[in-house]
Amino acid sequence: MRFPRRHPLLVPVLLCALAVLAAGPTGISGAADEGEDTHSSADAGISAQVVRLYEDAAVATQQYEAARQEAEVQRAQARRLEALLDRERQGIAVLHEDLGRIARAQYRTGGGLPITAQMILADDPDDLMRGQRAVWQADLALNNAIDKSSRAEARLAADEAKAAAAWRQLDRRNIELADLKKDIETKLEQARWQLQGQADASVAAGSCRGAVRLDQPHTGVTSTWVAPVETYELSAAFGSGGARWANRHTGQDFAVPIGTPVRAVGAGRVVKVSCGGPFGIEVVVQHADGYFTQYAHLAAVAVDQGERVAAGQWVGQSGTSGNSTGPHLHFEVRVTPEAGSAVDPGPWLSSRGVSLG
Repeated sequence: MRFPRRHPLLVPVLLCALAVLAAGPTGISGAADEGEDTHSSADAGISAQVVRLYEDAAVATQQYEAARQEAEVQRAQARRLEALLDRERQGIAVLHEDLGRIARAQYRTGGGLPITAQMILADDPDDLMRGQRAVWQADLALNNAIDKSSRAEARLAADEAKAAAAWRQLDRRNIELADLKKDIETKLEQARWQLQGQADASVAAGSCRGAVRLDQPHTGVTSTWVAPVETYELSAAFGSGGARWANRHTGQDFAVPIGTPVRAVGAGRVVKVSCGGPFGIEVVVQHADGYFTQYAHLAAVAVDQGERVAAGQWVGQSGTSGNSTGPHLHFEVRVTPEAGSAVDPGPWLSSRGVSLG
C-alpha cells in the first residue's frame, strides 16, 4: 500500500548551471582499483543531464500551469463581458419599445400631422406647443439614451473581441507549452534509462565508477535532519513481507523516478560506497550519534568514501539497481554499517523532527 506524501519540489529551485567533474575511484568497498575505469565525460554528463532535465521539466510545468490559469482568467473576463453586453442589449430593447409606444401615442393624438397643421387646427395653440415641447424633450432624452447604449454596446463588443482574441492566443500558447513539456519529459525519460544503463553496467562489473560531481543548488536547508528525498511516495515499509526479501523488509522505500537527487538525512561521514549485490549501488553514512544510514538501489553516486556530508547534501541519484523491481530509494537506519542491524527509519526520523506520515 502506498501512502502519498508531497513535499515542495526540489527541482524548481535549481538556479545554477550543472557542472560535472570526473572523479577517479577511491579505495572503497566494491570500487575499482586505482588505475581502472574512471568516469568519462559522457558518463558524468548523463547524470548532469538528468538533473538539468528535471529542472527544465519543472520550469515547463510551471509555465504551462501559469498559462492555463491566465487562460481561465481571460475566459472568466469574456463571460463577464458577455453577460454585461446581454444586459445592455436588453436595456436597448426596452428603450426601443418605449420609443414605439411614444410614436404610436403621438400618432393617435395628432403627432402624425405637421406641426403647422396641428397649430391651425388646435383649439389652444399654447397647450399644443407645451405638449409638443414635452414630446421633443422625451424624444431627445430617448435618442440620447439609445446613442449612449449603442456606444456602450460597441465598446463592449470590442472588449469581447479582444478577450476572445487573447483567449485564442493563450490557448495556442498552452498547446505550445504542452508540446514543450512533453518533449522535455520524453528526453528526461530517455536520459533516466541511459543513466540506469550505466548503473547496471557498474553493478554487473561489481565496480563503482566514482563520484559524479554535480554543482548542487542552494537548498536553504536549516534543519539538522531531513527526509532522504524531497518529493516522494512511500512504498514498502520497514518490516513488511515480500518474495524478494529473505525475511522482512529492512528499510523504508521511497517511490521516486530514476535520477531523483538523494540527500544525506543528516551530517556525517561517508563510510561505504559500493556496487553489486542485492542493494546495487549504495552509500552508507555514519552520523555523530553513532547511527548509520544507507541509500540503496542508486543509479549514480555523488560522494566518495571518507567524505564529510551535510544535512540535505546530495549523495547520489535514485535508480533501480540491484535487487529492485522498479525505480525507488531503499533507505535504512542501522546501528552498524553492515546489513542486519537495521531499525525502523520512521520513528527514528520522527524523533529527529522529520515526519514521513
